[in-house]
Amino acid sequence: MADNRVLGVPIEGDGWKAIAERLDQDMKLWIVTANPEILLKAKKDRDYRKAISSADLRTVDGAGLFFVMNVLRRKAVRLTGVDLAEHLLQYAWKHHLRVGLLGGEFGAAAGAASHIRESYPELELLVEEGGVVAVDGTEDERTEASRERMMLFSPHVLFVAFGHPRQERWMHLHRGDFADLRAIVGVGGTFNFWAGRIKRAPAWMRAVGIEWFFRLIQEPKRWRRIWNAVVVFPVAALIDRIHPVR
Repeated sequence: MADNRVLGVPIEGDGWKAIAERLDQDMKLWIVTANPEILLKAKKDRDYRKAISSADLRTVDGAGLFFVMNVLRRKAVRLTGVDLAEHLLQYAWKHHLRVGLLGGEFGAAAGAASHIRESYPELELLVEEGGVVAVDGTEDERTEASRERMMLFSPHVLFVAFGHPRQERWMHLHRGDFADLRAIVGVGGTFNFWAGRIKRAPAWMRAVGIEWFFRLIQEPKRWRRIWNAVVVFPVAALIDRIHPVR
């Protein structure tokens, strides 16, 4: 898979149709929604790189990564974390699967659950906010208790929102704890979108890959992260073609 690596991480770039086909075959999937921030972190942190490389599938989330994949002439479908999460909710509702929400900013998961219950009536849903997850993925007592309650609920689909790199390290450690799990994915700020705390960019902005600008207007404090995603990452990824990350 060396030819589809970006900053040392394999990128499959599958779209929802391919993912749904794998779920229909009862495959258990840990999906990483790869974006420039995650890959830049992986470039610097070998252990983190190994963790996300051990996932079952890495989708193309950020516009910066989609741009790089196209420049390098690598076939990929852009599937944002929010869109993937919506597809998984629809799949779970259609197939009568249990869904868990774990993590998120204070109150975000509960707000997201209200949106989900309105959109997908009768969906079995458990919300656990948890506590603190360290950078290495280890839990405090509150998060451990949330995980144990989630294990008793035994979700088929689990959305984890501890922010990277915490959520990926946590999933690397604990995805095996859930007996009935079909799909587990780190969703970053998706709970905030579902809860109505942050508005999504208009469809035309998402289509041309400039939703980062809409996000910057809403959250100016994110300017450094957006700079890294839009400018630093493409340069690093192209340099990686000459001097690959090992």
